[in-house]
Amino acid sequence: MAPHDHDREDLTLPDLIEGPTRDLTSARAAALAHSDDHEVDGTSRDPQGSQLHDQLRGASGEPGGGPGGGPGGRRQEVLGRLPAAGGLYRRALLGAVPGLGGRRGRGRELPAVELTVAGVPVDPAHLAAYDRVCGFRLADRLPATYLHVLGFPLSLRLMTAADFPIPLTGVVHVANRITVHRPVRVGETVDFQTYAENLRPHERGRQLDVVLVGSIDGTEVWRGVSTYLGKERAAGGGPRRDRGDRPAPPATTAQWRVTPRVGTDYARVSGDHNPIHTSKLGARLFGFPRPIAHGMWSKARCLAALEARLPDAYTVDVAFKLPVPLPSTVAFRAATDGAGWDFGLHGARDGRPHLVGTVR
Repeated sequence: MAPHDHDREDLTLPDLIEGPTRDLTSARAAALAHSDDHEVDGTSRDPQGSQLHDQLRGASGEPGGGPGGGPGGRRQEVLGRLPAAGGLYRRALLGAVPGLGGRRGRGRELPAVELTVAGVPVDPAHLAAYDRVCGFRLADRLPATYLHVLGFPLSLRLMTAADFPIPLTGVVHVANRITVHRPVRVGETVDFQTYAENLRPHERGRQLDVVLVGSIDGTEVWRGVSTYLGKERAAGGGPRRDRGDRPAPPATTAQWRVTPRVGTDYARVSGDHNPIHTSKLGARLFGFPRPIAHGMWSKARCLAALEARLPDAYTVDVAFKLPVPLPSTVAFRAATDGAGWDFGLHGARDGRPHLVGTVR
């Protein structure tokens, strides 16, 4: 579906992350103010949304859902463009302040909505910046984790809604699975869908999965599933888990020095501006003595170390363990059994586990 003329902003992905860097003309602003097809948050009310629904079919052939509802009874909302992640984070932070933003993250059910956006391009300059931050080689084939970043503003829009059951501020990213069906290259544009599923209890609160699907020409080429934990204080508390003696860390393949700049640089290229990664004060407000690295940076850095050994199609699955404090030195290890890779990240000095993963 081609966008309407008044949808075209010609903004790069970094502009969307940081917010538009130029003012709208008065004519453009007036057109948006009087348009019946848009809301201020960028949601398209385009009556041709059913055409996008037909395009956004996964490899399984299941429809993405239209005005009548998607899989699981979800209602589809078609956005005219990716939302600006910076504004969404500001809204989430205000929502955590009593009396300012209301009480977010108190919904008891998953939002019955699926957000979609079509024709997201790749900015080569932004891709190069991402590659440098995460350690990938400069190439026209996108790293598997880059598509998570490319579609992240769409998932962020879903997670900052007032009825989302887990508040974004303080949420813990506990696992991520990415399936690459085939390589995606710089010149291709991607259609994204996102929705939440599988809300379930956890001994420390509640967990859910946020699914992000990337399609090209109506065929699913990439799928990411992020598992998030919302911590909740149970009545009466509970026994503290005995960690016991940790096993000796496995043999090290490489060591990396992770500086505080990793937090700010990855926030800039990913749009994930959670203050626990970029601010000493923000980290302390959420119980961390100092900022911590993004989990998806840790995953990307490990995948970059295996880059030359990855097939065209694979699934990379990781569980995030203890946070990587900034600064610190971490040790990477990887081993193969011929069918895939097992890898992990742990503290170079104390052996504390940060991440464990597989490629299959």
